[in-house]
Amino acid sequence: MTDGISLAGKVALITGAAGAIGTETAALMAQRGATIVAVDRPGTDFGPLEARIGAEILTIEADVTSEESVRAYVDKAMWKHGRIDIFFNNAGIEGPVKPIQDYPLEDFHKVFAVNVDGVFLGLKYVLPVMIAQGSGSVINSSSVAGLSGAPGMAGYNSSKHAVIGLTRVAAVEVAAKGVRVNCVNPGPIHSRMMDSLDEGAGATEEARGKGVPAGRYGKPEEVAGLVAFLASDDATYINGSFHTVDGGLDATA
Repeated sequence: MTDGISLAGKVALITGAAGAIGTETAALMAQRGATIVAVDRPGTDFGPLEARIGAEILTIEADVTSEESVRAYVDKAMWKHGRIDIFFNNAGIEGPVKPIQDYPLEDFHKVFAVNVDGVFLGLKYVLPVMIAQGSGSVINSSSVAGLSGAPGMAGYNSSKHAVIGLTRVAAVEVAAKGVRVNCVNPGPIHSRMMDSLDEGAGATEEARGKGVPAGRYGKPEEVAGLVAFLASDDATYINGSFHTVDGGLDATA
């Protein structure tokens, strides 16, 4: 095990696990002793993730917008490991970058289905497991976009605001039952999603990076470090909160 916070003996369930942040979080948690259950959409190539973590990883294809599919991935995790100690509720999509008057309703609904329904359904089926255990840590993925407005981002921004609301409701519902629910709010992070948003906005990483006080985009592993801390027993009194990892970007708002 590498130096750092121990997650030994914990089972970590991660959605959006094959994406940039999901992969780095799964790898870090595995290094710190956690057993990984990786969930991503049907057709996902889990090969790179399996190569990093090893044969002990359980990979599951699932549609996070489907209640049946979410129930099934939770059931599979429980069948394999008998418990879920950490839930990184991370699956999300960006949608198009268009002004509201040009934003297709179909795309708006699609973004909400993944980013909000997916988070809600994950909570609906994982929280009872953790309540029965009397312990557990949930980390939802929001974004700095959930803290402010941005032109062309009606679907993504509003969905990430909703994730913060879900986090707070869930946290107060389960706080007395030994379960914690927090969320992370990454800023611009090197990833396929960020490339897509830059392209949609007609922007470049170089130009946008200058608007971040740190002067650069973040790395997926920098988000992973925060998630792993919130998942750990070193964060047992942190509940119902959101945590930016954005190079100081939100401080300028």
